[in-house]
Amino acid sequence: MVKIRLARAGAKKRPFYHVVATESRSARDGRFIERLGYYNPNAQGGEKKMVVDIARIEYWKGRGAQVSERVDYLVKHVPNSASAAPQVKAGAAAESPAA
Repeated sequence: MVKIRLARAGAKKRPFYHVVATESRSARDGRFIERLGYYNPNAQGGEKKMVVDIARIEYWKGRGAQVSERVDYLVKHVPNSASAAPQVKAGAAAESPAA
């Protein structure tokens, strides 16, 4: 089963979390399928507290992924939460329709 949860990174006493889609049997900081964003609880100044790709979270939920309670809460309640900009694939610009 795929889960969307936090994977801890950062130094001792300076937590930083990646929001990842991972197999539920994987270790907390272990292998993951896809990185969906990040959460920085120590954000200061102009730093963003949370950035996530909502479209990819919805994609994984549509495929049956379970969202952890903490990620669900953070996505809904963190005031500085922002969606990541959609990434354009290399061939996408060439495929635009001619006017």
